[in-house]
Amino acid sequence: MKTFNKTVLIIIGIFILYTSLLTVYIYCSFSNYEFVDFYKRLEARVNIIISEKNNNKDHISLITSLDSLPNQKEYIVPIKNNSYSTTILPKKLIENTINQGEYEYNDKDLFILSKFYKRDNQTYIIAVSANNPYYSIHITYLRNVLISSIIFSVLLMILVSQLVYRTLIKPAKKIIEDVNQISSENLHLRLEVHQNKEKDPINELSHTFNGMLDRLETAFETQKNFISNASHELNTPLTSIIGEAELVLSKERTINEYEKALQNILYEAENLGKKTKALLFLAKTGYNGKTQKFDNVRIDEVLLNVKDNLQKINSDYKIKIDFSMLPENPQMLRIKGNEQLLHLAISNILSNACKYSNNGEVSLALAASNNFIIIIIKDKGIGIPDSDLQYIYDPYYRASNTVSFEGYGIGLPLSKNIIKMHNGELIVKSKENIGTTVQINLPIG
Repeated sequence: MKTFNKTVLIIIGIFILYTSLLTVYIYCSFSNYEFVDFYKRLEARVNIIISEKNNNKDHISLITSLDSLPNQKEYIVPIKNNSYSTTILPKKLIENTINQGEYEYNDKDLFILSKFYKRDNQTYIIAVSANNPYYSIHITYLRNVLISSIIFSVLLMILVSQLVYRTLIKPAKKIIEDVNQISSENLHLRLEVHQNKEKDPINELSHTFNGMLDRLETAFETQKNFISNASHELNTPLTSIIGEAELVLSKERTINEYEKALQNILYEAENLGKKTKALLFLAKTGYNGKTQKFDNVRIDEVLLNVKDNLQKINSDYKIKIDFSMLPENPQMLRIKGNEQLLHLAISNILSNACKYSNNGEVSLALAASNNFIIIIIKDKGIGIPDSDLQYIYDPYYRASNTVSFEGYGIGLPLSKNIIKMHNGELIVKSKENIGTTVQINLPIG
């Protein structure tokens, strides 16, 4: 039997036991109350008769102060030397009344209450009898109501169990089944998330798990790209260095030939160093960011630093900053992030804009919405062909129209990883020979 079914049966069993005990308690309490209440009515009438006897009234008058009970009868039985001469009242009632002073007796719907009374050396048994036809009716009705309540409660419990199963257990089982299908070979799969159930715990669990899968996929893809591409990208300069060295050492050379060979080796070594550094940066940004230190960062200050650094490296870069859309509240310019990585990401995108626009003017604008800081970098350069747009985030991929420009195809994938680490979004729109617009959305901290 499945765990869920066992749990449901245990809960239903406990509920039925509790309800049954409660039902028995209510039934007994109500039944006892019916007895006690009716005997109190009889006792009130016996006390009135005793009061009349105390007032020297020899005959029983009609009890006008109280309503007459169904088939109500009054009895006064003289007792002499513990003997009596009546067969109207049951013998058991008379004997118990003499011994106990008061006695309650019932036979089906007939109820009798008697008291032992003594006055002027004369003893009597005074009793009042009446029928209680409502007792059996009330008890039967109560029993039917309680049984119906138990049946309704069990059905309600089963309905609630099914509701819990459909809203909690079944979605959880679906998550387990979907998660079991996800492996390192298909990390692109995601759990189903309902947009109209944002506050649903199961939906939040799926959303959180999808976020973890995003980070894992980024890490796996980065490592996969690093392994598959590093050998290719690093092999070229290494082959050149080894080939140049072997060629020079194959026979004696002139000083000029040695210098030229060393220059070629130095060039390839520097090229190798740049690629290695870029690869390490790219691999580093493939993790979930927990190893990085995240602080409150003023994004406008980062942009100004990027602009100054790029123009120091290349004085031909023409970067125009537009701060006309800045929010009035400076706190809306702060984000939770790593300043060095953000500087690197924006610097890569901005330097690409300057490079591929042949050092033409590049616009850098900053704005803010209620939830996001928006950075827009726009150039009027060579643009990206439509056929290449889908591959721009692949490491080492370069558009077909960038052959005459120096680069390794690592800058944009690196920037995307960094923006993704900050829970942001990178949007690229481009037309060949018209220009490129890059929009970066970062959540306000």
